Amino acid sequence: MRMAGDDAILVLPAAPERVRSRDTFHPYRQDSDVLYLCGFEEPDAVLVLVPGRSHGESLLFCRERDPEREAWDGARIGPDGAPDALGVDDAYDIEDLDDILPGLLEGRRRVYYHFGRDTGFDLKLIGWLNRVRAEVRHGAQPPHEFLELGHLLDEMRLIKGADELKLMRRAAKISVQAHQAAMRAVRAGMHEYELQAELERVFRAAGCVPAYGSIVGAGANACVLHYRANDAQARRGDLVLIDAGAEHRGYAADITRTFPVDGRFSREQRALHDLVGAAHAAALAEARPGVPWEAGHNAAVEVLTEGMLSLGLLKGRLRKALADQAYKRFYPHKTGHWLGLDVHDVGDYRIDGESRLLEPGMVYTIEPGIYIPPGDTGVAEKWRGIGIRTEDDVVITRDGHEVLTAGLARSADEIEAFMAG
Repeated sequence: MRMAGDDAILVLPAAPERVRSRDTFHPYRQDSDVLYLCGFEEPDAVLVLVPGRSHGESLLFCRERDPEREAWDGARIGPDGAPDALGVDDAYDIEDLDDILPGLLEGRRRVYYHFGRDTGFDLKLIGWLNRVRAEVRHGAQPPHEFLELGHLLDEMRLIKGADELKLMRRAAKISVQAHQAAMRAVRAGMHEYELQAELERVFRAAGCVPAYGSIVGAGANACVLHYRANDAQARRGDLVLIDAGAEHRGYAADITRTFPVDGRFSREQRALHDLVGAAHAAALAEARPGVPWEAGHNAAVEVLTEGMLSLGLLKGRLRKALADQAYKRFYPHKTGHWLGLDVHDVGDYRIDGESRLLEPGMVYTIEPGIYIPPGDTGVAEKWRGIGIRTEDDVVITRDGHEVLTAGLARSADEIEAFMAG
């Protein structure tokens, strides 16, 4: 609110419930900005921040208590309980929003809001603004400037505080345990969904939920970057790529490991896994304050490209291959992303056209990989159908970095040793 100024108003609707089929809904997940600012986890609500308002600056509009509905859907905080439970200054029935919000908009010069995120609420907000504009001839002063709320909130959310990092360490710890459970459980003939069940059992047993749809790809399915089916069988000699993370109190972890069904890498699998590991190490070496965000990606790309050339996957000289981005044939994505309340969290990667510098409190993933489609006849058959990614979660500290997911075996030797144990 200090950043917005005393002549502004900030309007944040809760995430809507999403229908799964007919009258059943997807599990509810609150809008990350609402969760960040006040921790409220119910639908049908609007958080309004009114800086400088003498009768309360933080207002929550939410559903009234309703014993009959609560018997079906669970307890509600209600307007009477919200100030004590959440620390907001005041709370009102969501049914009163239509009467109260135009009065809160009147006299404010700027409105901060996520236009385009919820078109239904966009139309409601425009209607409330028009009601204020209709009273101009009677002295009303409608807002005349509309600003994207992300300009304020995204940079705040990008830098994690000590309490946020505590939650993220917990999410990372549970995620490590889940990946370990999958490595212990894997057997030839298992379906990918059986390994998914092992993972997500650990999440739920710890009071967490999946932070995103778990990816469990055996064999050539590991070459599909956002593989979702999770219904194939893992065969003897296959690798399994698992990309999955737990969400703890809204905060996500995001881990990928690739491991052999039989507990031992083949020569070709190990060569590619070691190459991805070397790229991971090169990117991690750039994880410190003052280093450009892109430095980690560039370091990983150089290692991967050099390795692809030495293994015969690419031809030519290193500098030309880098300039031509030849590596994208087998490595089409970036080496990481911001992590927090969203798995792909908010925050700019570039400022004024330049890669932004890393700062303490930033959390991001390091996830190089290599994916050789089974139908790529341009490479030797021994490489085809191998997909490998290694991903860890890293927080920048004052003097370097901390790997939140360091407890999970990463190298081929470590993975084999863990699986043998």
